[in-house]
Amino acid sequence: MKYIPFFGCMMTTKYPWFEASVRKTVARVGMELVDVDGFTCCPDPIYFQARNKMDWYTVAARNLTLAEDLGHDIITTCSGCTATLSEVNLALKEDNDLKDQVNSRLKKIGREFKGSINVWHAVKVLRDDFGMDRIEATVKRPLEGLKVAVHYGCHLLKPSRVMRVDDPDHPTILENMLRAIGATPIHHEKTLLCCGRACMSEDIPNQMVADILDNIKSHQADCMGLICPTCFDEFDVGQIILGRKLKRSFDVPVIYYFQLLGLAQGMDMKEVGLHMHKVKVDHLLDMVAV
Repeated sequence: MKYIPFFGCMMTTKYPWFEASVRKTVARVGMELVDVDGFTCCPDPIYFQARNKMDWYTVAARNLTLAEDLGHDIITTCSGCTATLSEVNLALKEDNDLKDQVNSRLKKIGREFKGSINVWHAVKVLRDDFGMDRIEATVKRPLEGLKVAVHYGCHLLKPSRVMRVDDPDHPTILENMLRAIGATPIHHEKTLLCCGRACMSEDIPNQMVADILDNIKSHQADCMGLICPTCFDEFDVGQIILGRKLKRSFDVPVIYYFQLLGLAQGMDMKEVGLHMHKVKVDHLLDMVAV
């Protein structure tokens, strides 16, 4: 099965080892990625959309047309990119007047949105098109004994009509995907909370991050597992910055799901980029015999 990967801005520029871990792991599951030249920022689902929504529609629609040229669905590996591309794709399919407005703009650069493909987050495709058994079959080193506190974030689940990933109030997809690689998922009280990145106030996101990390530590989880590079940014380097401000140490390793999948598939820490994290994970690697 072929899919067009959309890795977005943050992953390709700031966390390229996330992209590498996706490419390496999904290939072992049997997913073929077909790259497209010319993708831009999705663009951002919060600030860009709030500033000029028609520009937001147009830039996203242009990205979608590049995938339409090849006829394969897009998979995204960033929840924010999923939010933008999924919402625009659905809105233009449902609203012909809006589609005509956007296409009148795209015509200036020789492009047209047709609505011929879909947009899915990579974890949904793994679950629905390949299945947990297929994931389990690639595991060479089950992450037994590793307790992973799940963080869903905002955009993966909501709005559910657009995202179509899981029950927005009682999701199980990340827990099940962690079980498939032998890890123990920890669904804690703050699992569904926002990382705080979109808040304009400085104090509010700081408190949100602190509350989530404290809650994870109270459950004695070994690390946080997530699926969004923006959330990762907020919790990895973010907890160090916050710790200095509050004069305390959180020491909660933060790991992107496809890095965990790579470890379970037998890759070492450098192959999945774990040595690049600000909050070090060395002691966790002893647990999984890397």
